[in-house]
Amino acid sequence: MSNLPANLRYAASHEWVLDHQDGTVTIGITDHAQEALGDVVFVELPEVGQSLSKGKEFGVIESVKAASDLYSPVNGEVIEVNEALEDAPETVNDAPYEGGWIMKVRVTDQAFEGLLDADAYQATLSADT
Repeated sequence: MSNLPANLRYAASHEWVLDHQDGTVTIGITDHAQEALGDVVFVELPEVGQSLSKGKEFGVIESVKAASDLYSPVNGEVIEVNEALEDAPETVNDAPYEGGWIMKVRVTDQAFEGLLDADAYQATLSADT
């Protein structure tokens, strides 16, 4: 069973969202996603200032096994990226909810519709097995 912090929201595409309650969020990939990928070797980060549309691709994450598209779970504008991942992409494996975050976003609407709480996300993982 994957580690699923209760304070996060989850997208069915395996990204997590931490709502800072100030119009900004931090986004990364779930523990389940990094486990499925295996050893992460590269993360394509979006550009600061880039506009994001919910459900649309914003980057790619590559592992020794596969490459996978990353999808934005919210509408917004990228305000910061985790540049540490350029030199240490394996941080996504080591700490997906801490040092392995991918970007911070100023959301353009407060709609977190379609995002799941930890129990609902876990249920989707259980249904996939």
